Amino acid sequence: MTRLGYQIPNFTYPDTDGAALFDTVRRQAVEADTSGFDTVLVMDHFYQLPMLGSPQNAMLECYTLLSALAQHTRRVRLSALVTGNTYRNPALLAKTVTALDVVSGGRAQLGIGAGWYELEHDSLGFEFGTFTDRFERLEEALQIVIGMLRGERPTLEGRWYRVRDAVNSPPPVGRIPVMIGGAGERKTLRMAAQYADESNIICGIDEIPRKLAALDEHCARLGRDRGEITVTYQTSACIAPTREEAEHELDAAVSGIPELAARRGGMIAGDPATVAAAYEKILATGVDGVTVNLPANGHVEGRVRLLGETLAPLITG
Repeated sequence: MTRLGYQIPNFTYPDTDGAALFDTVRRQAVEADTSGFDTVLVMDHFYQLPMLGSPQNAMLECYTLLSALAQHTRRVRLSALVTGNTYRNPALLAKTVTALDVVSGGRAQLGIGAGWYELEHDSLGFEFGTFTDRFERLEEALQIVIGMLRGERPTLEGRWYRVRDAVNSPPPVGRIPVMIGGAGERKTLRMAAQYADESNIICGIDEIPRKLAALDEHCARLGRDRGEITVTYQTSACIAPTREEAEHELDAAVSGIPELAARRGGMIAGDPATVAAAYEKILATGVDGVTVNLPANGHVEGRVRLLGETLAPLITG
């Protein structure tokens, strides 16, 4: 499971057009693969998120991209952070993730969530529905997808999905871990306790103990061994060899993508010592690991490697 994950959240880079885009993304994944990260993750969206840019900014379809990155990496697991359940039929999703596992030699991971980006749904014709609808759909989908990934032949006559004796052949190379993303204490963490190998949470650092306590309570009620679930915390950073370089690169990113300005205060920015100290505090809250993105300077050659070399010793001890 993920202990130190590198997420690629954006595909809008200075002086980089479509022809050169994949090479910039590939380089980030290769640096992650060779510097201590155990997972490379990309967002499952078709429009850029409002906190990272405009809907017109570049966004690559995640499973096509992950399959391509599988050919350029050797060690890291490959995952969405996280798959929007509303975008795919669950049987198709099971086949897609299985194909990723086969082409990567057993390195696929399923990250999944209920979906939330209403503009994207409305613009592209995906049914959005209510909050309750989306979580009902997620739970039905989990029953189908996990069954197919585990070699079962699930049958479900649900409100949202129907499958009958669903076959998944070829099977995955190995056991594909399941991550559920989100920090809702009543629904999301209950589903993580019931179905997942990993819970990836986004919240304030001061809220982490409460989220962990909620997950503990769900596990106790369901009879699930809490020790079977890895909890990772989603973060954003901007690292460079010196604090001045990190600030300069952050300034340049905000100038090019004004939407990043609102996220600036939440980014962990600075030289390796500063960044390491901040992540030590996060890990002291009780989470098992972190997922990290570099929206300001991940495209700068060497920055992902520097981040991995800085954080991996905190995770591996």
